[in-house]
Amino acid sequence: MSQQLFTNLQLFSAVEGSAEVIDNAALWVQGEHIRYAGAEAELPALPDDVIRQDLQGRFVMPGMTETHAHLSFADASPFAIGATSVEDATIVAVNNASLMLRAGFTSAVSFGSTYQIDVALRGAINRGVIPGPRLLAAGRDLGATASNVDSEGGLSQIADGPWALRKAVREQRKRGVDIVKVFIDGEAINTVNPPGELAFTDEEVNAIVDEAHRRRLRVACHARSAAAVKQAVRAGVDLIGHANYLDDEAVAMLAAARERVFVGPAIAWEVTYLEHCESLGVSRQTVCEQGYEAEIDATVTTVGKLMEAGVRLVVGGDYGISIAPHGTYAKDLEYFVELFGMTPAQALICATRNGGLAADPGGGRGTLAAGKLADFVAVDGNPLRDIRVLQDHARLRVYKGGQPAP
Repeated sequence: MSQQLFTNLQLFSAVEGSAEVIDNAALWVQGEHIRYAGAEAELPALPDDVIRQDLQGRFVMPGMTETHAHLSFADASPFAIGATSVEDATIVAVNNASLMLRAGFTSAVSFGSTYQIDVALRGAINRGVIPGPRLLAAGRDLGATASNVDSEGGLSQIADGPWALRKAVREQRKRGVDIVKVFIDGEAINTVNPPGELAFTDEEVNAIVDEAHRRRLRVACHARSAAAVKQAVRAGVDLIGHANYLDDEAVAMLAAARERVFVGPAIAWEVTYLEHCESLGVSRQTVCEQGYEAEIDATVTTVGKLMEAGVRLVVGGDYGISIAPHGTYAKDLEYFVELFGMTPAQALICATRNGGLAADPGGGRGTLAAGKLADFVAVDGNPLRDIRVLQDHARLRVYKGGQPAP
């Protein structure tokens, strides 16, 4: 088993209770796992065959987790999602997996996949056939008739009623998914299912989650409104995407469930839609009338309440559309700092420790400590001074299981 020692680095371990950065640190890796992470002066005795690498003062942090991944999305218009053929979408997904890894995201949680491509993608990554992050694979988005995803193409699976939805979950389990993605409410651009209009009854969502958990699957949901988030928490959903318009009761419910649930604000869609709407043929006035400027303001307020309540927040912003393309995932950390008022260290914790736990509740990812996977990023620059440095892939050296990303 190979032994590697990385020295001359600034260590951001993301371990709870640790100092933000350890200068003059070292990282000892055996095989795919970490043996030691800490001050170089406190290194234990090393084997003679250890391979030494000088990182020349780089900032070393855990690999990040993209918790709202759409690897099969083709950077197309957000109004044309799911229209790509299965062949083209597969090629796109392979390229995006490699790009995500090079961007410093060594793990990913799928938030929906066209044609169940993520299942095959996960297998190819795990076999070493293609490069990519450690992936929790989802299938098609699970929705009800007249839900936000009730449309043509390869994006959705539509079912109504508790037993039909249990069957849908079982079908996804048969295809090999790790996580079931469900649309609990809608989107402001969808007049048939706007935010706040619940697509399912409580009985239906309870059936989805119960069936998934019985089958050892996780559940992720799209939920923008307080009503949708409350329904998700009551049912036991594991990851909640968006959570824009929360009242005090919804925040309190999330706080009470904070040991098991993760929330990803996924703000990139709203921000980039407002910024680049005219490139899509939509005026800014129309976007404001649709409510997206107000949605950003509501999200900022909500996230402040969630931070105060100790709810675990994660990064991931619906990347994979023309206005928020693949490869720009680290823009989320900038939003967390600039919009939500987090310190850079708090944003890094969301992307590393919290994201790692969302992907692997067993705690094997997201921090740099003995026994953890050796997934880390060596940064030419200091994200604690300028979080935007993580958006420059040329300044990142990415390691997955102790090996440099191809």
